[in-house]
Amino acid sequence: MHWRVFALFSLINNAVMLSQTSRKLSASRDLSEVCKGCLECSGDNGCLKCPEKLFLFIHREGMRHHGSCLHACPAGYYGVRGQDINRCIKCKTPDCERCFSKDFCMKCKEGFQLFKGKCLTSCPEGTIPHLMDCIEGCVLSEWSEWSSCSHNGLSCGHRWGVQTRSRELSRTGPEEPSVCPALSETQNCRLRKRCPGEKRKNERKNGKKKGKRQRTLQSNSTVTEPPWGT
Repeated sequence: MHWRVFALFSLINNAVMLSQTSRKLSASRDLSEVCKGCLECSGDNGCLKCPEKLFLFIHREGMRHHGSCLHACPAGYYGVRGQDINRCIKCKTPDCERCFSKDFCMKCKEGFQLFKGKCLTSCPEGTIPHLMDCIEGCVLSEWSEWSSCSHNGLSCGHRWGVQTRSRELSRTGPEEPSVCPALSETQNCRLRKRCPGEKRKNERKNGKKKGKRQRTLQSNSTVTEPPWGT
């Protein structure tokens, strides 16, 4: 009877020891993942110190702050190198995706335009949007009046023609003109299908044809004298 109790106690004790060992191994594996790449690490807060070339990135996880060692800072952060540690610092502007310093943005989030390190909803006066930036150098005059309507140099005789207008460009910056707005516009316009004087000319032609036809009929007709004579 005693040996059975002893055997049962041994089995329970071994199971407890195996469970504790399994938990320790699991905790050890979890800690190794948490502390991957760290020089100093905490099981609760992750990396506390990183190797010389890596950046310490601290972010919030619930109620705790968690540290990671990264080769490059994530979007919305910029890297600052120090004597003891390199850190990832958050950009001050929430609309900035990548910044050079706390107040100078290098790339804005979608829907914003970048101008001199700031993220704007629209480009300021004197600049135009190009991709996700506002560029200077395209100062434009007002549009000219529309030109007269013509078709191959003719102002009549066709149903449709074209007319154009233009404006001038004064470049003040180093940008290429190809990114500036269009300097000319063209639109279709209606023309007089019949030119002035064309109707009278046609009428004269038709009149001549009619007179000639009448003379031809008269020359072909035969006059019959009445049988009783005069």
